[in-house]
Amino acid sequence: MARKEFTFKGKTVQELEAMSVEDFSKLCTSRARRTIKRTLVEMKKFLKKAKKAHETMKLGKFAKPVRTHNRDLIVVPGMIGVTVAIYNGKEFVNAEIKERMLGHYLGEFVLTRKKLTHGKAGIGATKSSTAINARG
Repeated sequence: MARKEFTFKGKTVQELEAMSVEDFSKLCTSRARRTIKRTLVEMKKFLKKAKKAHETMKLGKFAKPVRTHNRDLIVVPGMIGVTVAIYNGKEFVNAEIKERMLGHYLGEFVLTRKKLTHGKAGIGATKSSTAINARG
């Protein structure tokens, strides 16, 4: 069975990569369009680093992830295939940018809180101490 080619609002990945960031923003939702418009200077600086990392990968070398604290950046076509280290408030977590992530914020892919599990309280413990943070 042939795998269906990915499209974003009817455009293929090749067509999207040929677009400018401003043209891509017209395909996004209004919230993403506003964010792109307001963070255009930061985004272009980030895309320059992403392009450099992408070219390093094409040469067959291992590229370091592009590190960022900015969880508010919208994923645009120039970032596809690049590994980004996004800060979650404690450490940098690597996330590889895929086509399906287009139009979303970087912060959506790196969680800032650990999953909570409930356990059994020990001797002399209060009822609120049954909440135990999961490892990892």
